[in-house]
Amino acid sequence: AAMPAPARLRTARPADLPALLALEARFPGDRLSARQFRHHLANPRARLRVAVAGENVLGYHLVLLRRGSSLARLYSIAVDEAARGQGLGRRLLADAEAQARTAGCRGLRLEVRQDNAAANALYQAAGYRPLAALPGYYDDGAAGWRYGRDWPRA
Repeated sequence: AAMPAPARLRTARPADLPALLALEARFPGDRLSARQFRHHLANPRARLRVAVAGENVLGYHLVLLRRGSSLARLYSIAVDEAARGQGLGRRLLADAEAQARTAGCRGLRLEVRQDNAAANALYQAAGYRPLAALPGYYDDGAAGWRYGRDWPRA
């Protein structure tokens, strides 16, 4: 059998909206809406990037750059269940960091569900440290962690 083509990362486009919404629909709670995705697609302070193989969107990340802050926020990251275990989460996280660095940020902050073992392991392996516990942070009452990573100054 032929190996699937490796995913490539690119900036999201309005035509990606249906695929992004389909990906979000597979995750519990706190989903981004079509309105939010449209806002971020047009927002010059957002970096919405997708991992694609052929015409299929396999994952995405959304980084928000805050005016007046040297820290970026990884607002959302998702990988399609069918594409897991191939290092795509690591690639998306590295790309999110590269987007933040290119924008002049000195670090990245994010929130993650405490019960999302795979995401917690990904962030910890990438050098993120828990900064705060967030009881009842999510819509469904689940607790979260705030993680941060600052990169060495150049």
